[in-house]
Amino acid sequence: MASLTGKTALVTGGSRGIGRAVALRLAGEGALVAVHYGDNAEAAETTVARIEEAGGRAFAVRARFGEDGAVERLFEGLTAGLAGRGLDILVNNAGISSSHAIRDVTPPEWERLLAVNVTAPFFVIQRALPLLDDGGRIINMGSTASRFAVSTQIGYTVTKAALESLAPSLANELGRRGITVNTVAPGAVRTDLTAGYTAIPEAVAGLEAITALGRLGEPEDVADVVGFLAGPQGRWITGRTIDVSGGTYLGPLV
Repeated sequence: MASLTGKTALVTGGSRGIGRAVALRLAGEGALVAVHYGDNAEAAETTVARIEEAGGRAFAVRARFGEDGAVERLFEGLTAGLAGRGLDILVNNAGISSSHAIRDVTPPEWERLLAVNVTAPFFVIQRALPLLDDGGRIINMGSTASRFAVSTQIGYTVTKAALESLAPSLANELGRRGITVNTVAPGAVRTDLTAGYTAIPEAVAGLEAITALGRLGEPEDVADVVGFLAGPQGRWITGRTIDVSGGTYLGPLV
């Protein structure tokens, strides 16, 4: 039997990239997966179709984070799709990036980064708690950007560090319910959202040169770790940040 048979999961930003790989992974283990998306309904429908073609179960839910009422719209669609069932796994994956140094970050950009990357997952967790079953899992998507300096991503870095800081306190608060809370921190991963630099050979070579395993990540590399944390094998890990970067920037390579 698959390890998540009978479980339910919500993956925010589940229509593309890492989120899609996570949704496919959890569904492949037997979970009913709610695939959240913001704007791209076609991508969400493709993810749901791929899950169903593989024999899994999924449904799409739309809510554009950063807009008033987005979290409530998300949970209206989620509860309708769950049809009376609770939630076992919450993966806060949705997020936006920034490629500006501090001098170029505008107040509107800063506010949107905070709204999507910090405020939305914070209140998604808050809203999910009454629905989340004992023994459940909360997994937030951080970034190795919070571990080392990248001046042109400073706004994004601050938001990911803020999201990462949630896990220890939430893990302590929810531990008596058997709920684990962890952060997964990917490094550079090949997705359509990172194609701007992963399509540049020099940029890829530079990233590979500071990565112990010598390559960029794939969405499945991250999804497998999320699947582990979401499953029974991850029951004794909580309040932690798991670096999933192939050993990016550990120090000089020998």
